[in-house]
Amino acid sequence: MTTTAHTDVVQRQFGEQAAAYLSSTVHAQGTEFALLQAELAGQGAARVLDLGCGAGHVSFHVAPLVAEVVAYDLSQKMLDVVAAAAGERGLGNVVTQLGAAERLPFAGGEFDFVFSRYSAHHWSDLGLALREVRRVLKPGGVAAFIDVMSPGSPLLDTYLQSVEVLRDTSHVRDYSAAEWLRQVSEAGLQTRSHSRQRLRLEYSSWVERMRAPEVMRAAILHLQQAMGAEVRQYYEISDDGSFSTDVLVLWAER
Repeated sequence: MTTTAHTDVVQRQFGEQAAAYLSSTVHAQGTEFALLQAELAGQGAARVLDLGCGAGHVSFHVAPLVAEVVAYDLSQKMLDVVAAAAGERGLGNVVTQLGAAERLPFAGGEFDFVFSRYSAHHWSDLGLALREVRRVLKPGGVAAFIDVMSPGSPLLDTYLQSVEVLRDTSHVRDYSAAEWLRQVSEAGLQTRSHSRQRLRLEYSSWVERMRAPEVMRAAILHLQQAMGAEVRQYYEISDDGSFSTDVLVLWAER
């Protein structure tokens, strides 16, 4: 019996869906892009690491404001999509690099900023990745983490992790705000601020983006209907399976 490593699962899941993430409205739009851009005002000489870049939306939004963006991801097919799209958009200062968040192939203090959006819940070891972020940041450097957030309540948390892994077997964990704050502190970073946003996910495009098998889609819908009123109300679950979830925006400094 063979065991597939988590790295292999991530590469398989996202390699097959790379193009879908480039055109995904959820990934291409968001109020957080304006926050990232505002942070970079007057930072034309800066070097930015887009950690777990996916289809490159963060890279594309910030590249015109800085000297260089390194789009970093575990999926080569994702990076191929990023490189092609950057070329089409005339963003010659976006370069791609393959690798895992827990093992960054960069020297200490290489980056002024590290931004990560909708990636951390796929990392096998959040604490190790955060320590790597601190290592590659310059003293005084800034990191921003944007990710789906667990409400913290055991009931609500169990439901969220369940539907996430049914949709996407590369899912590891959506962390609560308290878990994020503790891990950031233990990594040697100082939290500057954190806030909660609300994200609406349309069911059909959400499952289709990962090409979730029909049996998993049916399981998600069945689980939604079987949960108690407190879960259905918190996540604003609609009859068609669409729902809302929390998103954490956390700023930290080295």
